[in-house]
Amino acid sequence: MDDHDEVEVPHYFLCPISLQIMKDPVTTATGITYDRSSIERWLKEAVVNEPVCPVTKQPLPSQHLTPNHTLRRLIQGWCVANANRGVERIPTPKPVLCRAHVLKILRGLSVPRLQSASLDQLLSLISTTSEDEHAKDDDRKLMAECGVVKAMASLIITCYKDNKTTFLNEALRILTAVWVPANVSSEVRTIVSDNIDLVDAITWVLFDKNVQRRTHAVNLINEVVKVAGSSLVERLKPEFFKGVVGILLDRQNNDDNNNNKNINVGQMKAALRVLLEVCQHGRNRHRIIEANTIFHLIEIELELGLAQSEKNKKMSELIFCLLAQLCSCADGRAQFLAHSGGMAVVSKRILRVSAVVDDRAVHVFGLIAKFSATKEVLHEMLKVGAVSKLCMVLQADCAKYLKDKVREMLRMHASAWNNSPCIQVYLLTRYPMLQF
Repeated sequence: MDDHDEVEVPHYFLCPISLQIMKDPVTTATGITYDRSSIERWLKEAVVNEPVCPVTKQPLPSQHLTPNHTLRRLIQGWCVANANRGVERIPTPKPVLCRAHVLKILRGLSVPRLQSASLDQLLSLISTTSEDEHAKDDDRKLMAECGVVKAMASLIITCYKDNKTTFLNEALRILTAVWVPANVSSEVRTIVSDNIDLVDAITWVLFDKNVQRRTHAVNLINEVVKVAGSSLVERLKPEFFKGVVGILLDRQNNDDNNNNKNINVGQMKAALRVLLEVCQHGRNRHRIIEANTIFHLIEIELELGLAQSEKNKKMSELIFCLLAQLCSCADGRAQFLAHSGGMAVVSKRILRVSAVVDDRAVHVFGLIAKFSATKEVLHEMLKVGAVSKLCMVLQADCAKYLKDKVREMLRMHASAWNNSPCIQVYLLTRYPMLQF
C-alpha cells in the first residue's frame, strides 16, 4: 500500500530512497537498511567506480547486501495487525540467486541419477527468480555465466543424436528462460556462433508433435540466428527451412481443432523473423522459396482480412518485408504470381496498414512491373485494382521516394493501361502520364 493516511507507519519501516514500506529490507556495509530493489537500482546507476551509501555518503567497498530478516518480520507483523485498516500484507521475498548454488546444480547434471533432480532445481530457480525486471535480468545473466546455456545446449544436442525426448522439455524451457538477447555474453556467442549441431537439434524439435516444444524451438532459433556466424547461416539445411515454415502451417491445425483463426501470433512472428534474418545469405532465399513460403504468406494475409489489430499489423509488416526479399528473384516472383490472390492482397493492403507495408508492397509491384510484366500480368494488375491503388498513392500523404517509384511504374506501362475501363476517369484526368 503506497498511502496510509489513517495509519502511522513507523519511520524505520520506510526505505530511505523510495520512502515506501520496504518489501525486502537489506542492510549495506554501512549498516543502513534499504529496500532491495531501491538500493540495487542505486548501485547500478552509480556513475563512479566506488558507489557511496545514499544516507551516510560513505564509500561502499562491498556491494554485498545482507537480508534484514528481523525487520522484514516486524513489517509483516505490523501489516497483519493493521489489515483491517487497509494495509496489505508484504509477501516473503523470493530468495536471491547464488552462484555457488547454480554451479552445484550443474555438477549434478553430469551424474545420471541426479539429472532429473538437477533439472527440477534449475526450473525451480527460474520460477522463483525476482519479479523485478532488473533483478530478473541479473539472475538470468548469472545463470548464463555459470554455464547453464552451455549445459542445456549440450543436453538438447544429446536428445537429438539419441532421438529421445527425455529431459528435452526441461532443457528447452530452461534455455529459453535463461537466454538474455540484449546481454549475450562472448561465451554464449562462442557456443552458438558455429554450432551446427545445436541448429540441427532445434530443427529436429521444430518437427515435433508437441506444440510447447515447437514454440520453445522457434523462439530459440530466432535468438540463435541473431548471433550465429555467417558461415553457419550459409550452411543451413533444407530441413531447417521446412521446419520454420512449418510453424506458419500450425495455424491450419489450430483452425481445424478450435475453429479459431486467432493463432499463436508470437510464434508466427518469431518464424518470420528467422526467415528474414537468414534469407540474405547464400542460397537461403531459394531454399525458403522452395519451401512454398510465398504461398503461405499470401494465405496468412488473406486470413487476417482487413481488420488490423496492432499485433496483426506487425505480422503484416514482417510478411511484406519477407515478400519483398523473396520477390527479388525470378523464382519468388513466379511463385507469387502463381497464387491467384497474391496481386489482390498486396493491392488491398496498400494505404490500409502502415507506411512499412506501403513501402514493401510498392516494392513488390515494382519488381513485378520491371521483371515479370507479361500482358497477362499487366491485365491482372488492372483487374484487381492494383493500378488504381498505385494512383491513389500519388494522391495520398506518402513519402516522395514512394511516389517516384509509382510514377516510374505508371510511365513504364502507360500504353498497356491507357484508356482501360478499370481505371477510374478522375484518375486519368488527374494523372495525365497515363494518357500517351
